[in-house]
Formats: sequence, structure tokens, C-alpha cells
Amino acid sequence: MLAWRRSRRARLARSQFFKPLLRNDLRPQKSSRHGVCFPGSETVYAATGGVTGPIEPSFYTSAPTTFRVGRVPSQTILRQEKYVVAKQIVFDDDARGPLLAGVSKLARAVRSTLGPRGRNAVLDKGWGSPKVTKDGVTVAEDIELDDPYENLGAQLVKEAASKTNDVAGDGTTTATVLSEEIFREGLKMVATGADPMALTRGINQAVATVADAIKDLAKPIDEKSKSDIKQVATIAGNNDPEIGAVLADAFTKVGKNGVITVEEGRSNETYVDVVEGMQFDRGFLSPHFVTNQDDVAVELDDCHILLFEEKISNNKKMIPLLEAISKAKKPLLIIAEDVEGEALATLVVNKMRGILSACAVKAPGYGDRRKAILGDIAVLTGGKAVFKDLGIDLESVKMSDLGRAKKVRITSDATTIVGGAGTKADIEGRVAQIRREMEATDSDYDREKLQERLAKLAGGVAQINVGAATETEMKERKALIDDARAATQAALEEGIVPGGGVALLRCRPAVEKLEKSSEGDIQLGVRIIRNILDIPLRSIANNAGVRGAVVVNRVSQMSGNEGYDANSDSYTDLVKAGIVDPAKVVRTSLTNAASVAALLLTTESLVCDIPEEEPEGAGDHHDHGMGGMDPMGGMGGMGGMGGMGGMM
Repeated sequence: MLAWRRSRRARLARSQFFKPLLRNDLRPQKSSRHGVCFPGSETVYAATGGVTGPIEPSFYTSAPTTFRVGRVPSQTILRQEKYVVAKQIVFDDDARGPLLAGVSKLARAVRSTLGPRGRNAVLDKGWGSPKVTKDGVTVAEDIELDDPYENLGAQLVKEAASKTNDVAGDGTTTATVLSEEIFREGLKMVATGADPMALTRGINQAVATVADAIKDLAKPIDEKSKSDIKQVATIAGNNDPEIGAVLADAFTKVGKNGVITVEEGRSNETYVDVVEGMQFDRGFLSPHFVTNQDDVAVELDDCHILLFEEKISNNKKMIPLLEAISKAKKPLLIIAEDVEGEALATLVVNKMRGILSACAVKAPGYGDRRKAILGDIAVLTGGKAVFKDLGIDLESVKMSDLGRAKKVRITSDATTIVGGAGTKADIEGRVAQIRREMEATDSDYDREKLQERLAKLAGGVAQINVGAATETEMKERKALIDDARAATQAALEEGIVPGGGVALLRCRPAVEKLEKSSEGDIQLGVRIIRNILDIPLRSIANNAGVRGAVVVNRVSQMSGNEGYDANSDSYTDLVKAGIVDPAKVVRTSLTNAASVAALLLTTESLVCDIPEEEPEGAGDHHDHGMGGMDPMGGMGGMGGMGGMGGMM
């Protein structure tokens, strides 16, 4: 018989495809070096050591056909077997139990980083030096669990942390901890017979109430007040006053609508450079353009920029320009409605072969606003925007029509142009034009968009150069400053609230009022949120080495901005002490935590792949040192020095 491979998938393949055929007395030929194809089948099944893969219909025969390895006419057949992958499935408590276990493991790893006296986590990167961090989302993203069911729960909560980081720039640890507590409290209610769907409705109503209470509690901060910005940035930067000072300097220079980037510096000092530039929310069209693999970004120095209003799909029209760019040995950035098909393929192939350094991104905005932004970029870079109503074809574009920039950085979701070649007079004229449009418009939306264009054109880009003594410290510090930057931006948008977990605690009376007006299982859902509002404060206190329950009880008896300062182990007015959180961070943390916890709570079944079995005798193929001499007797135990155990 054929020496079929012993894997689970191969057995399933045989049971799925061969049994019906064998009932028709179509039997494979006996051979250890042949493959077999049954009539009507699109797959050649091969013996161990053979080659399998789909065949053309012209190869079909009326009886089993044998192909020798390497002798299939006019085509190479690759290994490609049809098989059915079995799944394992669990229900009810058997599903929710492992989910909670996975969420708890993730939350425990992340919770220890919360607060000013939180602990570090050391992450093994598999190569180079390990990473030391207190950033919750960084710790969470590095966690993968062995148990497939537990890992499902962990991955869902990681999504809540990641989304919080994307939207607000901070609050990832809080979101993770709240997710676990909401899910845990919800499971207790379900165990007593509560309806998970009704609980979810109650949870959502309570979260909406807390969000409104946070908005009422928030205090706006002046973007020109360096001290207010410094307070927020210091707390978000793990209570590092240097980070607070640097970010306050950067924000006061470019404003809340300006762009701030964080880069690795070349000295031990951290400082701010402000350069004219522009950023828009469009990333590279292909990951093959990436030049910086560590940051997954495209970095182009002394770059030419093509601004094109329409789609580019025909590479023939691009060839003259690409040849000129290649001869000049300069990188090229193409900003167009889209770059697709053979045009995109041409750029990618030439980039990968080293013939041309290039990148393509979609133009920001839509319609007339896209035209206006392309015009802004043209003024900034000293180039010409090619619009279809001007009658200019891509083939006729010359090098002199391209814009120039000292540096362009493109990530998966943003493009930053620094050091454009546009003249100061042209830029000032464009700024004056935008201001006139702002005065003329009656639409708040249009005025907001014009303000964004004005800030990007006139505000410039503040670049924070991070200094550190070692590479490990540099990376950890850069990540910390980047998170603090995003949190400060959030504070400028929605204001600040008392920090240290006090803001959520102050929202409890509003939730209690909602609880009294609710009924049934919806009331239980509201109660879940009421019960977990003290969790961030409790965790901060526990990490500081004091009893969280005692701290929560004492702060609950206080009012307003009074709360617990874990850094000095004292009770004080948190706002006056500079211990504040961005309202957006607090609100987003709870919203995302409740969202993922509700998903987990209403889960009734889990479906996962069955783990692969270790093939029999797989261990015999590993190098065990002198263990290979085992047949000679006595010396087999020396594999890995394990045999020395008998001498002890």
C-alpha cells in the first residue's frame, strides 16, 4: 500500500476523498514511489517522498493514473493536498471559564504596571536585548497563551487595549483591568441566572452615564498654558518631569493642531526641534516600500514629490518620469488619488531591485478638499499639483514640476513632509488665503477643516529627539514619550479630570441614580459598572504597597478633586498637585473595556483548531549530544548531560 503520511490532516483527507471512491472499486496502484489521481479529481495524491498538486483537466483519465515523480508531462506539480481540518468546540460555562482564565492572566501581567509606583515588565524579543517597559499595551501585545481557548479571551482584551491606545494614546492598562473586572462580575450574575443580553444593555446604559459625568467633570486646559500642559504630560510620562517639560515646550510651539514626532536622538539629552512641515493621514500603499523595518516606515531623504489628482494605473505614462528620477538617483514620493495595477507593481519591483527608491500614497481628503490639500503640499514643497482640468498629462510632467522635501516619513497610516522647498512668501500667501476663507465661511465643519490646514501649513512639525545612555533605555523612553504625547493631545481636545483613578469614583453617584431607576437584569448590569469604578484606584494603591480597599473607602468619603497621591503616599487635592488624566483617556478606557467585556459575556461557544499531535518518534531526530550512542549501551543518558544524574 502507499506509504501515506501519518499526520491527522492526511488521515482526514483519506477519509474524506478516498472512501467514496473506493466504494466504486477505484483503487490506487500499489507503490511507494508513485502518486495516484482518481477520475474527476483535481488533486494528485502522492506517496511519501512524492510530489502532489492540482492537475489540468487534460490529465483526467478513466481509471486511476500513476505519475512518477518528476515525470508529469509539461507541468510541475507542487505539493497541495485537499483536506478537512477538524475543529474542537465547547459551550456555555466550558467556554466562558477558559475565556476568563485567559483574560485574568493578561490582566495580571498588565495590572502591575499601573500607577506611579507600578512595576516594570521585561519582554524577551527573541533577538537582541530584552525590552523593559511599563506601557500596558506593549506588555499585552507580547502575550500569547498556550491554551487556545484562553488565548481567545486574551486576544479580545488586547484589542480593547490597542483600540484605547489608538484613540486616546494612553489608558491601555486601565482598559485591560476594567475588562477583566466587568467580565468577572458579569459571570457572577450569569451564574445566578441573569440574562447576559439584559446585563449587556445595563452595562451600556451605565457606561453612557459615566461618559456624560466625565464630560461634566472635565476642565478645559489652555493650549498656551505651559504649566497645564506640563502637568498632563508629566503624569502620562510616568511622573517624569523632564518628559512633561519637553512636551509642554513642543505643544506651545506648534499648538494642538500642530504635528509632533518622536525620534531617537544621538546624545544623552532630550530636546525639541521645530521645523516647517506637514502631516496627513494616508500611509504607504504597499509594505514593500518600507525602508525602516524596526518602525515599519518609509524614510526618504532629499525627496522629489509628484502631486497628481487622478488615479495612476498605466505604467507606460510613468516611465519617462521614473527614468529621469532614476538617473538623478533621488527618491520619489507619489501622492495621487490612487496608484494601482501595473503602475504600483512597477514601483514595487524597481524599489526591491534597488533601481529606484520610491513610495506611493493616496492623496488626503475628497473632492474639492483633496484639491485644496494638494495645493497646500505644492506650495510647501515648491512643486506643481497636476489637476485634470489643467489638461496636463502624466507623460508631460518634468522634473521641474516636482516638489522637493528634505525628509519624508511614511507609516502605514500617516505621511509627514519635513523641510519643503517652497518659498516663505508663497507659504505666507497661502496662509493668508486660508484665513480669508475661514472668515468667509458660515460652516463650523468647514472652518474646522480650514483650521487644520492652516496649522499643518503654518504650525510646522515639532520633532522630539530622545536621548538615553543605552539602546534599551532609548527605545523604552521613546515609547513612553510617544504615549505621553498622545495623551497630552487628548487632554487638549476634551480637557482634564482628577487623576489616580478618582475621576471614575466620582461618577459613582450618577450610576447609582441610574441603578435605582432600572429594573430586573438591566439593573444588575448597571450594578456591575457601579461596582468596578473603584478598580483603577484600588490597583494603583496595591501597586504602591498599601491596602487598596482602605484607600478606596477613604477617598469615597472625600469630595471633588481630593484623592490619593501614590507617589507621596498622601491624600491631597489632585488637580493642584498636578495629578490629572485626560478626560478622553478615562472615557475611552471604560467604553472599550465594557465593549469587549460584553462580547465575552454573551459568548456561548468557542471553536478552535485541534492542536497538532507530535509525530511518533519525532524526538529521535533531534541532536542529543552523545545520546546518539544509546544503542551501544549505557551512554545514551548523556544527551544534554542528563545521564550524569546517576552519578549524583
